[in-house]
Amino acid sequence: MKKLLFYSTLFITLSSFAQAKFDQGMEQAFDLWKNDQPWEAANLFERISQAEKENWLPSFYVAQINVLYSFSEKNEEKLSAQLNKAQDFLNDAKSLSKDNAEILVLQAQLYTAWIVFDGAKYGMTMSPKISQLYEQAYQIEPDNPRVASGKVEWELGTARWFGKDTKPFCEDLQKAVNLFDTYEPKGKFYPNGGAEYARQSLAQNCKEE
Repeated sequence: MKKLLFYSTLFITLSSFAQAKFDQGMEQAFDLWKNDQPWEAANLFERISQAEKENWLPSFYVAQINVLYSFSEKNEEKLSAQLNKAQDFLNDAKSLSKDNAEILVLQAQLYTAWIVFDGAKYGMTMSPKISQLYEQAYQIEPDNPRVASGKVEWELGTARWFGKDTKPFCEDLQKAVNLFDTYEPKGKFYPNGGAEYARQSLAQNCKEE
């Protein structure tokens, strides 16, 4: 009985230590990102992912940084390196967390980055995939503001591309923006951004005449 109690106590202590170390590393990585050091943050997230092989979040953030900083990249070689790395880590995150709306949205954003770089080359093949990913994410978690705003942003952008009126999407975009005020992340370090961008989009695309 004493041995069982000892090993139980030891396990709890080691688990607590590991969790504290994980929390410290994640907080440090987010601090780097907030202080305009995204690539240093990505490197730290990558190291954390190597140590925390059962947690999808570090891999997700490696992928997210590489995706987000690809939208303004003009060098094809550098863009390909970033997005290919993002895809690798996104695949790792997918393997650890099935039917995850956040991961589906990031996959859609990755495909969008390819289209932004070369719409003529990637638009026809990747546009249907993006629409499908947003629809799938919305079926899983319709009250997630990143899902809702990403979906309507894509639909609005598609309408604009084909010269259609974008006003019909404004009500849905407003609803998506409102979700940022009420949505509670499912856990510590879970994705929680996007509100500022969504509000800017609402202001730019839905101005009152």
